[in-house]
Amino acid sequence: MKKAGILVAVEMKAIIKKYGKAKKTVNIRNFTVPVYEIGNYELFVLSSGAGEIAAAAGTQFLISECKVEVVFNFGIVGGLTKSISEHRVCIVKNVVHYDFDTSQADTAETGKYEIYPSIYIPATPALIEKAVKIMPDLIPVTCASGDKFIANPEQKQLLHKQFNADICEMEAAGIILTCNMNKIPCMLIKMVSDGINGGAEEFYREFDNASMHCLDVIDTIIRSLDD
Repeated sequence: MKKAGILVAVEMKAIIKKYGKAKKTVNIRNFTVPVYEIGNYELFVLSSGAGEIAAAAGTQFLISECKVEVVFNFGIVGGLTKSISEHRVCIVKNVVHYDFDTSQADTAETGKYEIYPSIYIPATPALIEKAVKIMPDLIPVTCASGDKFIANPEQKQLLHKQFNADICEMEAAGIILTCNMNKIPCMLIKMVSDGINGGAEEFYREFDNASMHCLDVIDTIIRSLDD
């Protein structure tokens, strides 16, 4: 059986509601990881907490300690354009880490890591292609990721204008950078809870339903990947 990881920031309630009691639990240092069997996968689920550093640390733990061969992530995000309307499920094709900025030292573009040719850091193209074949309604998007909850419509418009991003959230850069450094494939499924004019109120109101819908998509993809 293959080993896969699911990393969530704060959406663990959806996992428990859908899958119930874990087959077993892995306890190492400060990490508690329930393990489920889904399709052809032994699924290690880690709730990292919010933010890039927490997400990167959790991703590395799944890779190094749980020996997962692929990392999945799902989460609730803000929409940055009118076309990404509320409740639209999407798959992250690339991420820009918009609060990574060395420009005052080297004049590099905001979000530009030296090891990548542009500011856009790719997720795993082969997994994205498979996912879209399984669920054609998935929308491939560019994600603006940083350690800020963005609720202000003007800030959302600025992120879209500067980076041509479709959604914004707080973990994708940490997950994708860590997976790419380890040469581990990753797939990130996101659900827009608050549109361009929405904020914290919409986020929390839609959180539970959007989390469950997002997990349903991930579950369908995982069960179909090896068909």
